Amino acid sequence: MDGAAEVKKEKKIKTVCVTGAGGFVASWLVQRLLSSGDYVVHGTVRDPGDPKNEHLRMMGGAGDERLRLFRADVLDYASVAAAVAGCGGVFHVASPVPAAKPYNPDAEILAPAVAGTRNVLQACHEASVRRVVVVSSAAAVILNPAFPRDAVLDEDAWSDEHYCRAIENWYCLSKMLAEREAWRFAADNAGMDVVTVCPPLVLGPLLQSTVNTSSSILINLLKGDQEIAASDKKRNVVDVRDLADALVLTYENPAASGRYICSAYGLKVSEMAGIVRRFYPDIDYPKFVGVEDERMLSSKKLQKLGWKFRTVEECLRDSVQSYKAAGILN
Repeated sequence: MDGAAEVKKEKKIKTVCVTGAGGFVASWLVQRLLSSGDYVVHGTVRDPGDPKNEHLRMMGGAGDERLRLFRADVLDYASVAAAVAGCGGVFHVASPVPAAKPYNPDAEILAPAVAGTRNVLQACHEASVRRVVVVSSAAAVILNPAFPRDAVLDEDAWSDEHYCRAIENWYCLSKMLAEREAWRFAADNAGMDVVTVCPPLVLGPLLQSTVNTSSSILINLLKGDQEIAASDKKRNVVDVRDLADALVLTYENPAASGRYICSAYGLKVSEMAGIVRRFYPDIDYPKFVGVEDERMLSSKKLQKLGWKFRTVEECLRDSVQSYKAAGILN
């Protein structure tokens, strides 16, 4: 047997679960895990037979039962436990993202985010999962009026619950409460190894057939659909492919612990448009109105772990190329 064959024989395939596998971030994570050849992936989706999940089955490495889709809802504990069973690691990505103003935010967004996280962690605890990587958000970090406007925030920063409620930013509140629930559960259950990753605005090419909320921000800017898209705010941004790498890194690296901000760039919306214009001069752009910038984020902790990211030019070029290929900008 030659050396390469011996290495392949000795390679131990690991089984992990990805919740909300059909979504924008989770799809890239599933592809990243499958392409490595190191993993069997249990992916939870609402309906494995739904055509919108077909892109998962078409991924390289998805054959030979290396990808198993489970019908699951994070609010249904039994369905989550079935997907997590036999897994050494879990990536909890699924979370409600409101497309419109909720009628009952506690019932529609807050309770599902917190209860879903609790169910996933409880199932992981019962299954003796080695490590759980929870995808939180910069939304759990930056929304706090006590922070100076020029502050560069790290993992010690948290959004303020009362402020989130006062301005009715239910998404930020849901991500903060869900992440706090993850840390509470880890503290109450000895042996639970939990890591959280907090990305800001996530852009990059689409794998799924539907348009997700974060991608729609850039798409609406390019299509000029919404006046709000012309607000010239400085934003924290990360490419979805680099986020997927960060999630795998924080799972695989034994030194990973605690919270990680995963942000690659800080730039104005008008600067994004200027970069895209270099590649696609035929696209019309709105005028921009100055608004208060986001607090900027530092990813030094994640970079010390070995995380690297592509250029913002590559991120935006590939994003728009993907939208064009899908006919979204027509």
